[in-house]
Amino acid sequence: MTKPQIISGLSDLADRYDVILSDVWGVIHNGRESFPAACGALAKWRADKGPVVLISNSPRPSAAVHAQLDELRVPREAWSAFVSSGDATRVLLGGRAPGPAWAIGPDRDAPLYDGLELTFAGPEDAAFVSVTGPYDDEVETPEHYRARFEQVAARGLTMICANPDLVVQRGDRLIYCGGALAQLYAQLGGEVIMAGKPYSAIYGLCLGEAEALLGRPVDRRRVLCIGDGLPTDVKGANDQDLDILFVASGIHGAETIGPDGLRADAVADLLGQAGLTATYAIADLVW
Repeated sequence: MTKPQIISGLSDLADRYDVILSDVWGVIHNGRESFPAACGALAKWRADKGPVVLISNSPRPSAAVHAQLDELRVPREAWSAFVSSGDATRVLLGGRAPGPAWAIGPDRDAPLYDGLELTFAGPEDAAFVSVTGPYDDEVETPEHYRARFEQVAARGLTMICANPDLVVQRGDRLIYCGGALAQLYAQLGGEVIMAGKPYSAIYGLCLGEAEALLGRPVDRRRVLCIGDGLPTDVKGANDQDLDILFVASGIHGAETIGPDGLRADAVADLLGQAGLTATYAIADLVW
């Protein structure tokens, strides 16, 4: 398996690509604060080279996440467009209206359902399950849901998961996401449908945004994905036959970053164990 090329900064790739599709959580912020060097690198790319489309597994519609980026001091200059898993998931949910849906997730994810004419019910009466994440991701794990999932899986209910991420880094902690709940549901025999990374629907939306920004068809050979998640960012890019820059310091940082910085062999081993490839690797996104 080909090892990724280790680069010193995004400037090393400035002549090779026209468009960037960049992950958000783990690459430009950690849920508590933004990463100034990463934001600066994307802003420099956007100013000098071309569009930056943020591609996020946030379960909310992208417009509802703009304020969060502002609060985390991610500058608007660092991105041209934003596409979320929530955007792609709304298409799936709208096709199942009026439901009712058993909606699992925190109140902050309520914008996902705005205008879809869905009704809601508990697990006993629902026609399908919609998951954005745990109700309380500071406390709950997938095991908190096992008994209820066993009941609805036995009824043959389909689960639509708006966030395929298993975990994300919040500050210095890893917290469970919707994908971890969906993984348990699938293990219990339930059917799961997802539209975010690594699935194709969200990439279609992103490339459509890129075409609109460029004003011409996208040459997929000149599209660079950036991300830190193997089962989402890297697999998604591999499945779409797009080049990927793996940011090692994200959720896999404990395995790939040592006292002397990026451990190239550890990155190669990690990718190999997952059956995935990365075109490039870097410790942290910088220019």
